[in-house]
Amino acid sequence: MTAKKKRKKKGSVLTSIGILLLLAALGLTGYNLWDGLRAGQESRAIEEKIAAQMPETIVEAHEPQAMEEIDLTMPVFEIDGYKYVGVIEIPSLKISLPVMDSWDENRLKIAACLYWGNYKTDDMVICAHNYIQFFAPIRGIDMGADVYFISADGVAYHYQVTNRETLRPTAVEQMVINTVQGADGQEVKDWDLTLFTCFPGGATRCAVRCARVKSDEE
Repeated sequence: MTAKKKRKKKGSVLTSIGILLLLAALGLTGYNLWDGLRAGQESRAIEEKIAAQMPETIVEAHEPQAMEEIDLTMPVFEIDGYKYVGVIEIPSLKISLPVMDSWDENRLKIAACLYWGNYKTDDMVICAHNYIQFFAPIRGIDMGADVYFISADGVAYHYQVTNRETLRPTAVEQMVINTVQGADGQEVKDWDLTLFTCFPGGATRCAVRCARVKSDEE
């Protein structure tokens, strides 16, 4: 085989490989779009079932109480074998998602999930896939945007976005520990709610920090 034929054959092989890689990328993109649409439809159906069980009157959350006065039990809705602690809403992004009481890979394909903490103690962390219908839009959320969590017993908790961070998947402590060192050296609470999702590729996570809006500020 001449050098010219060898180069031609090598070029054909590389072209074929390039086409196969392009087709694989298109297939993956198509699957991700389909999976996001599926998840959005499923979560909306679940939210409709939650709405049917939610108390008719939604009441505003009271001021945070002393820890010893709080019943930390979170009421839940049970739907299709899964338990939900409430609904997370971000009006400016048109996001409204049911929130499961725990997380794993299967649950994340259905709804947002409680990753850590409790809304009653102002340390809740909620995660969701970066589907367009789930938490992908929070990567560009505006500071000061309103966020609402409606608990299963019909109590509304109002938050506003105060910060947005990019964290590594291994930075678990930074994700869940919501205290910083104040000017006097004492630890002070820096946020009351965190929402997070992965950036495309999964190498980093977007963490959106929120502070509770107290009733006397509304």
